[in-house]
Amino acid sequence: MPLYKTITVDEHTKVFIWKVEESFEWLSDGIELTEHCQKRVDGMKSEIHRRGFMSIRHLMAKAGYVDHDLYYGDDGKPHLKDDKYISITHSFNFTAIIISDKDVGIDIEKQRNKILKIAHKFTPLDEYHTLANEEALIRKLTIVWGAKESVYKLIAQPGVGFLQHINVTDFDFDDFITTTHVRYNGIDDWFDVNFLEFENFTCVYVKPSNSKSKA
Repeated sequence: MPLYKTITVDEHTKVFIWKVEESFEWLSDGIELTEHCQKRVDGMKSEIHRRGFMSIRHLMAKAGYVDHDLYYGDDGKPHLKDDKYISITHSFNFTAIIISDKDVGIDIEKQRNKILKIAHKFTPLDEYHTLANEEALIRKLTIVWGAKESVYKLIAQPGVGFLQHINVTDFDFDDFITTTHVRYNGIDDWFDVNFLEFENFTCVYVKPSNSKSKA
């Protein structure tokens, strides 16, 4: 299917989400890649990764960009040549980008039991004892992971620890928003977090906060 969802975050920030159902050939038609990106997609062994990669170019087209408008820094972070900010994510058959005049980060994750086994590596588990059941715990942990992954992409600081340096303020599912605080290597900043859930996936995106929040 074409574009799955568009979210206008504010007048300068938009999120575009694609559900990947098309063939690689369909997604490749009419898309001209840079030499760097062509080598990347040629080297991908996974068909869903190849299709996801090309679907992101369709999302960029929806935002008015082509692949040649995109370049990557030494840290691997994507940038746009017009100095707008972009973040990119993919998980199984969903891909998404966020574009803004502020630095931003985005992450999509499939809600899976697997997160229960690694949760202790990225968040203090004693904070979640009030959740009603395992499904709720998986949902909440996936949002927390997505928030931390999104901020990690935004700050692009080697060595930052999800458990030690990034804190997500507690939230209710119905809020669809929270905040994240990062204290690391001279960074002491808050970020606004938005999240949504669809088809057993979670999408989280972050941008710098205009106000302080409680820890």
